[in-house]
Amino acid sequence: MNSATRHLSLAGAAGAIDVALDSPAGMPQGLAVIAHPHPLFGGTRDNKVVQTLARALLALGHVCWRPDFRGVGESGGTHDEGRGETDDLLRVVEAARARAADEGHPGLPLVLAGFSFGTFVQSQVAQRLREAGAPASRLVFVGPAVSRFPLAPVPADTLVIHGELDDVVPLSAVFDWARPQELPIVVIPGADHFFHRRLPLLKRIVMAGFGAPHETD
Repeated sequence: MNSATRHLSLAGAAGAIDVALDSPAGMPQGLAVIAHPHPLFGGTRDNKVVQTLARALLALGHVCWRPDFRGVGESGGTHDEGRGETDDLLRVVEAARARAADEGHPGLPLVLAGFSFGTFVQSQVAQRLREAGAPASRLVFVGPAVSRFPLAPVPADTLVIHGELDDVVPLSAVFDWARPQELPIVVIPGADHFFHRRLPLLKRIVMAGFGAPHETD
């Protein structure tokens, strides 16, 4: 993402999990694990929406972990339709929490963020963490792929952002998913699935969702 980005290789069930790691300049305020879109359709951790999420969360003081899913970049294994990817992200969460504790910052709040297919995986990760008694503090879902994958229920304070003109996941499908959960949706007028020409606005919305004052890009 920038010259300060570091790269880590974690041991996963299917081989290496290659992770890009960005740390804030000051005292960390939280941890963020960010999941990219579908790897069989070109999704990687360097996707522009994923990088925008990382920039927003980094500006909010979060240590940002961006893994490549199985079979992408230097990550081992092959695509596992979300099952192995969930296990791998749980491994990343474990590593992120352990590293923070080792550096003298135990108990930092955890944000799980994802874009498209990444929201499906993160919904499973969030559910598993809740069941284990170690839940994430916040979820951020951009372009949730609810018409393509069975997302697990999410907490009421989940920040959900979708494009008005998304032709991959129709906005109506997102409302159908959100309605029974009474989840509010932030809709970006004129935005498509990849938020072309709307990325600065996306960053501002994410930051505002965490109470940050408005900033110009």
